[in-house]
Amino acid sequence: MSANASVLSITKRLVERSKPTREAYLERTRKAAEEGPNRTVLSCGNLAHGFAACGTHDKEALAGDRVANLGIITAYNDMLSAHQPFETFPAQIREAAREAGGVAQVAGGVPAMCDGVTQGQPGMDLSLFSRDVIALSATVGLSHNMFDAAAYLGVCDKIVPGLVIAALTFGHLPAVFIPAGPMTSGLPNEEKVRIRQLYAEGKVGRAELLEAESKSYHGPGTCTFYGTANSNQMLMELMGFHLPGASFINPGTPLRDALTKEAAKRALAITALGNEYTPAGVMFDERSVINGLVGLHATGGSTNHTMHLIAMARAAGIVLTWEDISELSDLVPLLARVYPNGPSDVNHFHAAGGLGYLISQLLKGGLLHDDVRTVWGEGLADYAIEPKLNDDGSIAREPAPAVSANPKILSTIEKPFQDNGGLKMLTGNLGKSVVKISAVKPERHVIEAPAKVFSSQHALQAAFKAGELDRDFVAVVRFQGPRANGMPELHKMTPPLGVLQDRGFKVALVTDGRMSGASGKVPAAIHVTPEALDEGPIAKLRDGDIIRLDAVEGTLEVLVDEAEFAARAPAKADLTESEHGMGREIFANFRAIAGRADNGASVLYS
Repeated sequence: MSANASVLSITKRLVERSKPTREAYLERTRKAAEEGPNRTVLSCGNLAHGFAACGTHDKEALAGDRVANLGIITAYNDMLSAHQPFETFPAQIREAAREAGGVAQVAGGVPAMCDGVTQGQPGMDLSLFSRDVIALSATVGLSHNMFDAAAYLGVCDKIVPGLVIAALTFGHLPAVFIPAGPMTSGLPNEEKVRIRQLYAEGKVGRAELLEAESKSYHGPGTCTFYGTANSNQMLMELMGFHLPGASFINPGTPLRDALTKEAAKRALAITALGNEYTPAGVMFDERSVINGLVGLHATGGSTNHTMHLIAMARAAGIVLTWEDISELSDLVPLLARVYPNGPSDVNHFHAAGGLGYLISQLLKGGLLHDDVRTVWGEGLADYAIEPKLNDDGSIAREPAPAVSANPKILSTIEKPFQDNGGLKMLTGNLGKSVVKISAVKPERHVIEAPAKVFSSQHALQAAFKAGELDRDFVAVVRFQGPRANGMPELHKMTPPLGVLQDRGFKVALVTDGRMSGASGKVPAAIHVTPEALDEGPIAKLRDGDIIRLDAVEGTLEVLVDEAEFAARAPAKADLTESEHGMGREIFANFRAIAGRADNGASVLYS
């Protein structure tokens, strides 16, 4: 099966635009492959240091140059629920490597912060930049030139994009991503949201709120809503970095352990020492990027990937734009309803048919490139499966179910939940921005109301608690961009804005900050660029200006006389509070050189 003409047209445009940088990248990758990867280029002293801590068997194996060595990059910590299961993965991977006649070593660890812990806190100002720190940290681990392939252990928000950037920087090495899986289902998402809004209104206390949150986030594994972490897992599968069916198997289960060991063996099978050499930088191409985007739109995935995918693609010499993302969204129907796009979580999604069913439907509709290379082999059709565990502990892959087990969660290509992916670019006299409307009711896709301007989410919360926001308005929260304060997520505003919308007011949000994969029922123009610190038009807005957010036509406008608006001086903000504390002072250089949101908000590819 091949992609339809519309998808092919966007792909062709991406290929043509990227040609100079992609060709240069592939040439560098080819040269790196010719020079290695092998340990014969290391001196005896270098090599002795590299395997000094290994057991006798592994030392003997690594002393030669014909045994594959798998480098493990791990984002393990036991504070982050999604990454806690990784504590035992290196031992499983080493065992699997020995069974396959190879060796595995932990090449390095990378930081992994939890945005759920840092929401509304000073540490959130480091969150976006942690992606590039992770990429840098992983490259240090791989720079020892000891490895023939790499296994990446990561799940959550900035962590997987950072690891992908590193994998593509070492594009001559095969790269297999090994997930940990989602935690089991807890308190239903709609009930969690109800308690949050009651707390915002002062109708329940902190004890009730903490009880609800603890029942929602209750064990090891990924948070079960469809935010950036689970969008990451979908992307890794559709872009071929996961083994088929690996994304949404719960941690601590026999199938999860079997998939982990199988992934290690597969990584060793696709090195340059064998007959299936699959370098990550060649495997990941323009078609892979388009497939990932199609999956993002079809599932109502995270808005963070309007930046992460651009940065990831750039690492492989591919020049992706918001225009590509928005145009593709108009072609791809929404086939999944997973919170915040619906009440169900990723476990329900998986039980309804999961990614295997989704991929089969998208292939049927001609929306995916099947003719891609993956870590499993040739063709994405191999991923239209459902993994099962055989009696002997091996993995069986059965064809994905032909019919959704729950049509309220997973629909068909013929009867989608909506005709587009709901992730659109907005343009107008306030610059460029992104809006996610897959969870927004159609009657709220166009909002025209007076602006109420804030310089922090905390100021908006204070105004809400003071009863100053019981009206129609567009909340403008500015000086939240990459260069201002690291572009934190602003989810502390979600409950009060949701309360006001439920009271019958027309409300919307315009910000140069982020809302991410948990963006919900309130229309929000986010990632506004140029940001306020760069004297973007958002810095000229004043209380009372009429703003029109039109997610149907794809526009974001302030309805002020053009000459008057042009003559206004941009506002300034005192950002000293966000320059120090919780390590923010040592990220000053990152803020100074950060790229624009529509270029990936990166310090590596600005």
